[in-house]
Amino acid sequence: MSNKSFLEQEIFEQPIIIDHLIQKEQAHIAALADKLKGKFNYILIAARGTSDNAARYAQYLFQIHNEIPVALATPSVFSIYKKHPNLDGALILAISQSGMSPDILSVLKEGKHQGRPTLAVTNNPESPLGELADDVISLHAGLEKAVAATKTYTASLVAMALLSMSLAHDDSMLATLKNLPDWTDQTIQKALSKTDQMERFHDLIHGVVIGRGFNYCTAFEIALKIKELTGITTVPYSSADFLHGPVASVHEGYPALVIAHHGKVFQDTKQVIERVNSLGANTLLISDDQDLCNQEGFSIQTPSGIPEWISPVVNVIPGQVLGWQLAEYRGMDPDNPRGLKKVTKTR
Repeated sequence: MSNKSFLEQEIFEQPIIIDHLIQKEQAHIAALADKLKGKFNYILIAARGTSDNAARYAQYLFQIHNEIPVALATPSVFSIYKKHPNLDGALILAISQSGMSPDILSVLKEGKHQGRPTLAVTNNPESPLGELADDVISLHAGLEKAVAATKTYTASLVAMALLSMSLAHDDSMLATLKNLPDWTDQTIQKALSKTDQMERFHDLIHGVVIGRGFNYCTAFEIALKIKELTGITTVPYSSADFLHGPVASVHEGYPALVIAHHGKVFQDTKQVIERVNSLGANTLLISDDQDLCNQEGFSIQTPSGIPEWISPVVNVIPGQVLGWQLAEYRGMDPDNPRGLKKVTKTR
């Protein structure tokens, strides 16, 4: 391809953007966490699409690392049904790349009406969402031109990690976060080394993406990227949920992309891989485990030593590259997926 697509460029920008975000927002988020101390006892997150997958990550991160309960808002309750749930004790956190969707705004408006602290995480601080929120964490990702979000997603995850670190006053997390630019660059290069092998999957019509724990969000985001970019029906599952029924859909050659990262759920995920392989699945693997990668027909090995809590930032990248490559192999425009536009305003 003579000219790089915007999507390709934005995938490659991620290491620099992550480094820039940490430098720009670390002190601001630390001050913000101090300001919020004692003002809430749970977090209610409003988000849609890719940002909703960042919210899934935040659910695990804040509940595990900070022991703060987290709930995902149902925006239509506020925007369409015009109801007013009691938000006593909540920090209202909105995640939106554009900051322009009316239903997300409606959740923040109700939070402010009830006197709750509100926080926006957005790539557009001058947006209606940024103007409405008490405080704003900017993603500093620059203009994202491709319809399918990549750099704003990983930036949103890093923003959540910085907030978790600051709320916990855990400075040890910062050294790990500062390794992310190098880890993400290594993973991009590793995924690119496998692009010639991705052509074999260009005629897929369906498949599943499986992850658990911190990488539950990764399963959802990779499934979304593949659907957006290629039209292939990919369904995300927790490895636990998958065994409670959906595993019955697996047959010879059935595509199953699995994220298996070392951590609390690694052994459970290995058991799921063994199960789908025994049923004849065509397994695609994203893992930091070399032995496991060597056992599968197609795998992308991520760098070793990445803690499970931050691994979703890295593990989503092979899925981004896979979606981009499949779109090109199928003769589709990776910058302008059919039926989509960059800013979606739902009410």
